[in-house]
Amino acid sequence: MRKSFKKRLKITRTGKLVRRKMGQGHNRAKKSGKQIRNKRKELSLGTSFVRIFKKYT
Repeated sequence: MRKSFKKRLKITRTGKLVRRKMGQGHNRAKKSGKQIRNKRKELSLGTSFVRIFKKYT
């Protein structure tokens, strides 16, 4: 959980955790343009995850 967790998450300047939305790796041709556009945005996680993230990194 330690290194894989660190690779997938990022702490912003304000201290929030941000991750990518799933389903962006491959097989995107069959998805609609609206789905692809919506998946470009990053998803922020709650503040409780920040303590867990800092504990393991």
